[in-house]
Amino acid sequence: MLPSPPPISPARLHKLVTSQRDPLLALELVTVTSPTTTPHPATLHSLLLRLARRRDHLPHALALLRRLPSPPSPRLLLPLLLAVLRLRRPPELFLSTFTSLFVSGPSPLPLHPQLLLRLLGVLSSTASHFPSALHLLRLVSSQLPLPEPLVLASHNLLIDSAARSGHVAVSLALFHRLRSLHVSPDSDTYRILTQSLCRKAQVRTAATLLDEMLHRGIPADPLAYTTVLNALCRKKQLREAYRLLCLMRGRGVSPDIVHHNTLIVGMCREGRPLDACKVVGDMVESGCTPNAVTYATLVNGLCVSGLYDKAKAYLDTMVEQGLIPHFSVFHSVIKGCCTVGKAEEAAQIMSWMLDLGVVPHVESWSSLITCVCINDDCIEPLLLQMVTGRL
Repeated sequence: MLPSPPPISPARLHKLVTSQRDPLLALELVTVTSPTTTPHPATLHSLLLRLARRRDHLPHALALLRRLPSPPSPRLLLPLLLAVLRLRRPPELFLSTFTSLFVSGPSPLPLHPQLLLRLLGVLSSTASHFPSALHLLRLVSSQLPLPEPLVLASHNLLIDSAARSGHVAVSLALFHRLRSLHVSPDSDTYRILTQSLCRKAQVRTAATLLDEMLHRGIPADPLAYTTVLNALCRKKQLREAYRLLCLMRGRGVSPDIVHHNTLIVGMCREGRPLDACKVVGDMVESGCTPNAVTYATLVNGLCVSGLYDKAKAYLDTMVEQGLIPHFSVFHSVIKGCCTVGKAEEAAQIMSWMLDLGVVPHVESWSSLITCVCINDDCIEPLLLQMVTGRL
């Protein structure tokens, strides 16, 4: 029987192991000195990662992993598994390694939630590894007793990744798989799906998902509603957009200023400012206060449709509420008044604009001067106002 080697310090062993180029010889050093020297955890971790970088050394790495004095932490297991993934071999090697460690091997290790999510995130970030991410998710969902929040979080991660890659069908399949696992989707799940469906112009399906979300009593995600409202407006489905807004109120979801403004912008863009005025009335009744964007959009939309008197009334309301319009809002009304020959009203708005400290655009001056010169009846008083400094 060979005598045991003399004991050496863990620091000396660490230096010997890390300086050894051949990981198998480094492993032999650890094995030979094990009767007298307990290696430092950093020594074993470094050796594990070196062994995992070659396929023929991988069995030695897994055997060493099980010899660790305490269960390995996610901070060790993550780089180890990623090293296996980077091997120039099919992804089945990574999956079989994962299975032997956590599912079917001797004394399976506990699977830390953050480790699973990090692995899924890495796999799903690369198109070639995405099928492995799906396989891994199916494996852990069917073979391990995962808590419901982890099942939901892992599915949401892959739903989002598939959606960002444009694979909406895969996202929907994962969404339906959640139900088969008796796990309820949350607001993040619906938001991810509605956004991806809207990007693919599948707005009706997205609106149906929002209806389902409301029926299930899931707390509303404002961004999901904004996305669907904007998509409906861009597809000129204004009636459906207004119906969704009313449906939100009917189910106890209070539309905010962004939801209302999205619909108002869509209606004005399609030449329906009077319908937009009705939406403004609805939002005031519901306790949602219009902001500068609301009034600016409405004033510009009314001017485009030739409804200058109504536009001026909203401009008055805007200023009364302490909102200082952008010069372009004033310009729309000034230009509109000049178009129909109302030079005096245009001049009054210009004077009002100057009193508020808003600098007119050169085109506003040009429109007003042109209108004044055409209208002989008001040219003298307006010129007098300009000379006295009021304009």
